Amino acid sequence: MDIQNNNVPVSYESEQSVIGAVFIKSECFGDIMNHVFATDFYFDDHREIFLAMQELFSASKSIDHITVTDRLVTKGVMDAEHAKSAIMQIVSAVPSAANAVDYAKIVRDRSVRRQLIQICREIEESAASETDSAENILSLAETKINKISDTTVSGNFRHIKEVIGQNYKHLQMLSQNPEETYGIPTGFSSIDNLLIGMGAGDMVLVGARPGVGKTSFTMNIATRASKRMKKTVCVFSMEMSAEQLVMRMISSEARINNTILRSGKLQSDDWNAVAFAVNSLSECDILIDDTAGMKVSMMKNRLRKVKNLGLVVIDYLQLMQEDTKNDNRAVAVGEISRGIKLMAKEFGVPVLTCAQLNRAVESRKEGIPQLSDLRDSGSIEQDADSVMFLHKNDNEQQKVQVIVAKNRHGATGTVELGWTPQFTSFYTLENNLIEE
Repeated sequence: MDIQNNNVPVSYESEQSVIGAVFIKSECFGDIMNHVFATDFYFDDHREIFLAMQELFSASKSIDHITVTDRLVTKGVMDAEHAKSAIMQIVSAVPSAANAVDYAKIVRDRSVRRQLIQICREIEESAASETDSAENILSLAETKINKISDTTVSGNFRHIKEVIGQNYKHLQMLSQNPEETYGIPTGFSSIDNLLIGMGAGDMVLVGARPGVGKTSFTMNIATRASKRMKKTVCVFSMEMSAEQLVMRMISSEARINNTILRSGKLQSDDWNAVAFAVNSLSECDILIDDTAGMKVSMMKNRLRKVKNLGLVVIDYLQLMQEDTKNDNRAVAVGEISRGIKLMAKEFGVPVLTCAQLNRAVESRKEGIPQLSDLRDSGSIEQDADSVMFLHKNDNEQQKVQVIVAKNRHGATGTVELGWTPQFTSFYTLENNLIEE
């Protein structure tokens, strides 16, 4: 029977059937565990009995009336008489172990429904109290709901033949039409040769000290990717306003000094270049959100509404806020970093993320960045699929080294790009791979 007193969805019979099936056929417990948690059981006796079974299974011990009763008594959750009575009631009500997995799915379904009801009540209370902003309440609600959907139980081995078949099909597509399966290009051939494009679900990190040009670099990539792939690029800018960011993009596209452009002191030829740049950029499907202190949950909420998404750009990681308050900044940044990686995987697009480096890089003789320089948390290095550092040599102001320090899908190395700071623009140089 399904019980729904006070809007609490419960299937008493399903809970009984799952546990009873294990007493009848203990070897089915492994399959059941793929679909339900102990915490999904609503009734205390059912939950404790299933948990005892789980502990016995993990310890490679037999699961039967005697071992389960002993475990319950040893843990102190039931006395012997209570345990025997509860088990006997279940066994007498369940005649067969058939369809145990289907019953486990029902138990899980009712559990998710109860969790959603609880979340809705909490949201209602928060909204009614008016002690927090609507934006924060929405963000918190999405975080809680995502935690339920992210907690998956099911999962199984995949035979190598299945995976090989998919890989072979991918290789055929790659040989016939490389651009379709290459990933999102950065637009700089020397970097793409190392990265093999920015892959779906990749977190690609661009690290640099202030003033080296990481914002300009990522926006150059965003513009080139939008033009070439004809996909939507979403930019989250927490350091600069949308107007400032677009002004830089116009400067880069029009090849007009950014200072002159901002002053408005343009000559007639400049206006022609600006008009061309504006028309060109207007055709790019680039969306910009300059909300300060953005959270991963807020980003996901906005991205779900975007069609034909191809690339996400974040400028920059350390200016984001974590979804759950944490006084330890390293832990907070680690949570944000992990959230970005999971977001990339969920949406199946690369997320190009700027990150600030700590001051340790400036204390070294040549000031060349290392993975250990990533500011605030080692989790950033761990979560990123690719890490690129921008390094500017004091003697060569018109060149910037792009150091691919980590690359899960290809080679590492260093390339040089041309850099025109007055246009906030990077460009490819001939023979720009630096031998190491």
